[in-house]
Amino acid sequence: MPKWIVKPFASPYVAGVTVNNVIETVKSLNNKGYAATIDILGEHVHSDEESFRIRDKYRNLYDIIASEKLDANISLKPTHLGMGISTNLAEKNILSILEKAKEHNIFMRIDMEDSPYTDATIDIYKKCLKNYTKVGMVLQSYLHRTSSDIDNLNNEKFNSRICKGIYRESEEIAYHDKEKIRERFFADVKSILTGKGYVAIATHDISLINKIENWIIENKIPFDRFEFQVLFGVPMGNRLQKLLEKGFIVRNYVPFGEAWFDYSIRRLKENPNIMWYVLGNIFKK
Repeated sequence: MPKWIVKPFASPYVAGVTVNNVIETVKSLNNKGYAATIDILGEHVHSDEESFRIRDKYRNLYDIIASEKLDANISLKPTHLGMGISTNLAEKNILSILEKAKEHNIFMRIDMEDSPYTDATIDIYKKCLKNYTKVGMVLQSYLHRTSSDIDNLNNEKFNSRICKGIYRESEEIAYHDKEKIRERFFADVKSILTGKGYVAIATHDISLINKIENWIIENKIPFDRFEFQVLFGVPMGNRLQKLLEKGFIVRNYVPFGEAWFDYSIRRLKENPNIMWYVLGNIFKK
């Protein structure tokens, strides 16, 4: 599909190409009461030098977040920082970025990618925790292993985003049934919150959000133990505003950068209704 066709449909999901674009987007979100986590789009670099450029972009982004006093942190992908080349390369780059996070006292999250990288990503997360406690990771509820990973990691320093999981994985290691994945998601959130960790509840499934919210209130879970997270631009009606009004933290995952095309195609496949939403707005002009 040509980029010129996709571009109008990409704009709801992507905060532009430049750092200035994403900073303006985050300022707008902050003014509405939302927090943000910023991601530079891309993955699987092909050289050490390319990974260093991405590393330096993230380090610079921390300086800007601090100077602009944004309610924002950063999410990064290990393969974007060289894990596909070597785990050692990714680890050095991530620890370098962590130094900037620590310098500015800002949180950093290490995203989880497909299963070949799970163990290495968890290992890097553990090493980061030894240097700085404001660091988190991501676990995917469709993987069979996730409940045991939570059991092994769930202490007072543990901070994980829980999401359903988007990568293609075999039935040998991942659930494929949507209802089963929803059950596991709810169980994983409860497991962290009945333990000692912090959880970022990342879903657009409104019925699941309702179920989790009710459980949190019934069990008197402190509001500083969790937050809700959504992808920037995904239509949610007034549900996010209602969460804000109840005092919950709601954080938008805000991607930007030159690699917007592949990301936008994925979002359109997941939510084809956005095409009609954008077309309707175009023809209103």
